[in-house]
Amino acid sequence: MKINEISLFGGIREENLTEMLKCLDGREKSYRKGEMILTEEESSAGAGLVLEGMVQVAEEDVFGNRNILEHVKTGQLYGAAFSCAGIKKSPVSVMAVTDCRILLINMNKVIETCPMSCTFHQRLISNLVRIMAIKNVALNEKISHLSRRSTKEKLLSYLSDCAKKAQSMHFTIPFDRQELADYLCVERSAMSAELGKLKKTGILDCRKNEFWLKEM
Repeated sequence: MKINEISLFGGIREENLTEMLKCLDGREKSYRKGEMILTEEESSAGAGLVLEGMVQVAEEDVFGNRNILEHVKTGQLYGAAFSCAGIKKSPVSVMAVTDCRILLINMNKVIETCPMSCTFHQRLISNLVRIMAIKNVALNEKISHLSRRSTKEKLLSYLSDCAKKAQSMHFTIPFDRQELADYLCVERSAMSAELGKLKKTGILDCRKNEFWLKEM
């Protein structure tokens, strides 16, 4: 994906991109699949913009339980909220799900008044606010799924939401079984058992990360 096609830089003229990246201390790095991009408690003053590939943002408690917060795809941003909040050490880890290219951005350069009075700065802040709002909506959706009382209800809430977004009863999800369990904060074995029951009762069918929901 070209930088000028990314929503964070929407409305910014192509001839200003080089100047903008210099102003933001932007630097590009590449990571291999499975490589850790950022670990919990690592010092971080910036955010990452995924230029190619996909990354996974997760947190882990002291007992080793992992909670997947989100998958960040090409053109999307991670770490912006923590950086804007002034959190110096990352409360989450970020891992490359695929080979990927990341543009690292100093968020302090975004939210502070630009001494150069760059013409693109106000538009950049406007784009960032919109992106943060979208992420907040996604977080509220996850909270809605997790608020369900049983593993079955959490599963059906999440899968129903996926079907609505796909506008189809046939869709794929971005998680494997363990990742889905981590995302919904349930035991994998219990979740697999519920999926088996749902298949038997004809509510759904699935193969790996591909799902078919049936009319209930």
